[in-house]
Amino acid sequence: MKRLRRENRREVVYDVLLFVALGVCVAAMGPDPFRDPAGFGTVTVPRWGLAAVAVLVGRPYPLAALVLLLPLGPWRFSEGFATVDLSWLLPRRNVKILPLLATSPFIAWYAYLTGRRMARGWPALLAFCVISLVGVVVVLSKGGDLALWVSMTTAVAGTYLVPYLFGVLRRKLLQQRRQARLSAEAQARMRERARIAREMHDSLGHDLALIAVRAAGLELAHGLASAQVKAAGELRLAAADATERLRQIIGLLREDGDAAPLSPVGEDVSELVRRAAGSGMSISLDLAPGPVPGLAGAVVQEGLTNAAKHAPGAEVSVSVGPHEVLVRNGPPRSRPTARTGGLGLAGLRERVRLAGGTLSAGPAGDGFELVVSLPREG
Repeated sequence: MKRLRRENRREVVYDVLLFVALGVCVAAMGPDPFRDPAGFGTVTVPRWGLAAVAVLVGRPYPLAALVLLLPLGPWRFSEGFATVDLSWLLPRRNVKILPLLATSPFIAWYAYLTGRRMARGWPALLAFCVISLVGVVVVLSKGGDLALWVSMTTAVAGTYLVPYLFGVLRRKLLQQRRQARLSAEAQARMRERARIAREMHDSLGHDLALIAVRAAGLELAHGLASAQVKAAGELRLAAADATERLRQIIGLLREDGDAAPLSPVGEDVSELVRRAAGSGMSISLDLAPGPVPGLAGAVVQEGLTNAAKHAPGAEVSVSVGPHEVLVRNGPPRSRPTARTGGLGLAGLRERVRLAGGTLSAGPAGDGFELVVSLPREG
C-alpha cells in the first residue's frame, strides 16, 4: 500500500487530472446518459471504476494498469489511423489500419511506462500474450476474415508493442547515460587520488631525500665516534629505503594519473633552496629578475630530490629565469643509496608538455643536468 501513496501534491494533481481525462474519454465511448441512462449505468459506470483502479495502480505498476484497461482497448475496428483498399485481396475495401479509440492514447502511455520502468521482460511478454489472445477472441467473434486480422494486428502493434519498445529504448538510453556519469565520477575520483599520490610522492620524497643528505653529512663529519658514524649511516640507509617504499606504494597511481595537470607544490624556489642548504646540501641559487614560472617550484624540487638521492654530497646550482629553469649537480661525494625509478621525471615531463614547454635531463660533464624551457606568453 505504501507504493500506492503519492509522494507529493504534484503527483496527486497529475493523477486526478489523468483520471478526469480518461473518464471523459470513457464516457464518450459509452451510451448517452440522457437517452439511455440504464445502459450508461451498466456500461460506463463500471468502466469508470476500472479506469480509477488503473490510474491508482498505474504509477507504481504500469503493467497492471495496462491489463486493467484491456476492456477499453482498440477492439471496435471502426475508426483507424488509416484506411487501405485491399480489394485486390479481400472483398472489403475500407480496412482500418491501427484502429483508434478515445482511450488509445492512455493505453499507449501505460505501455510506454511499462517499457520505461520494468527491467524484467517476462511479465511484459506474458501480458502481451494475454493481449494478443483477447485480440484473437475479438476477431473470431466478429467473423474472422482477413481484414479483421489486419486491423487487430496493427492495433496490438501500434497501441501496445510500439509504445512499449519506445519505453525500453528510453530506459536503455537513461541507463547508458547514468553509467557514463558514474564512470566519469569514478575517473574523477581516480584522478584526484592520483593527484594526491603525486603530491605525496613529491613532497615526502623530497623531505626524505633531505634527511638522507643530513645523515650523509654526519657520516663525513669529524670528531664523531664510530658508533655515531654507524648510526648516521643507518639513518641514511633507512631514509633511502623509506623513499623506495614510498615510490613502490605511490608509483602506480602516479603513472596512471601523470596526464592530469598539477598545481605548484606550494613552496617558492627560495624556500626550497633554503631548506636544502639547511639540510647540508652545497647549493647556489641564481634567480633572474622578472616573473617566476609557475612550474619552477616543481622543477627545482624534482632536481634537488634527484641530486640528494643519486649524488649525495655533490655541489648543486639552481638557475631560474622567466622562461627557463635549470638544476645541475656535480659528481657525488659518497655512494648513492637510491634506486633509479624515473617516476618523478616522467610526471614532470608530462606537466611541462601540458604547459607547452620542453624538458631535457641527462649527464652533463661529470654530473647531471635538468633543464626546462617554457614558452613566452603572448
